[in-house]
Amino acid sequence: MSDPHHHNPDSVELPTPTAWPIITAFGMTFMMAGLVTNFFISAIGFVIALFGAIGWFSDVFPHPKHEPVPVVPEDQRPKPIHSAGRVVKMLDVGNVPHRAHIPTEIHPYRVGVLGGIVGGIVMAILAVGFSFFKTGQPWYTINLMAAVGVPELAEMPLEALKSFNAAGLIVGTLAHISISISVGLLYAVLVPMFPRKLEWLFGGIVTPAIWTGMIWATIRMISPQLAAGIDWPWFIICQAAFGFACGYVVFKSGKVETMQSWSLAAKLGVESQHRDEEHKS
Repeated sequence: MSDPHHHNPDSVELPTPTAWPIITAFGMTFMMAGLVTNFFISAIGFVIALFGAIGWFSDVFPHPKHEPVPVVPEDQRPKPIHSAGRVVKMLDVGNVPHRAHIPTEIHPYRVGVLGGIVGGIVMAILAVGFSFFKTGQPWYTINLMAAVGVPELAEMPLEALKSFNAAGLIVGTLAHISISISVGLLYAVLVPMFPRKLEWLFGGIVTPAIWTGMIWATIRMISPQLAAGIDWPWFIICQAAFGFACGYVVFKSGKVETMQSWSLAAKLGVESQHRDEEHKS
């Protein structure tokens, strides 16, 4: 056993466990920390790192320190795991790839724009009708919507919003049209993801309820005065009417396949003889 090259078949020689490397690393960490704190921290770290390096060096010179580790008998070792062979089914070549992104079909974007416009018209009729019913003038809801983007309207008392305001009419109309079209485009993408036969529920009730809750939670932080001027039950009715009208237009339209099932040549618009022959056949 005194021979460093002696090998016991019942054991394996492995490097002796040592704590000097972590002591050296601890000292070097103190040295780096002292660069941004105090010189004495670096000095202490240098002493610790030097002490650890000397101890580490003594473990490998003049001969590396090893210790025998007994070998577990073969009958006591864990049994190897044998996997059962199985047949992998080859993928069938089809129009839709096996890693298709859902949805594979969407409604045309133009249908989303049309649905947003129809929903916006229905919502505008209800909102203006509510203004007539509450104030006798059609400008209250328009000015209230425009007040989010027009500071002078946001600072006015609620009674002043009942009168005509040119800036409120322009900003409110443009905001209503742009938001309606944006939501309509969103419907064109989301509708195929809704469960079949429940599209009316998700499009007309669930989705408007979600964004109504978001508006209710954020409008109080933007302008508490405007939040106080919104009649929330009627606001929810208008949102639901928009959802039903926009959803109906989108639901009844046809779907188009997404480009994910197209070949690279088709996506790039490359014409080839092979593609021409496929079209002829």
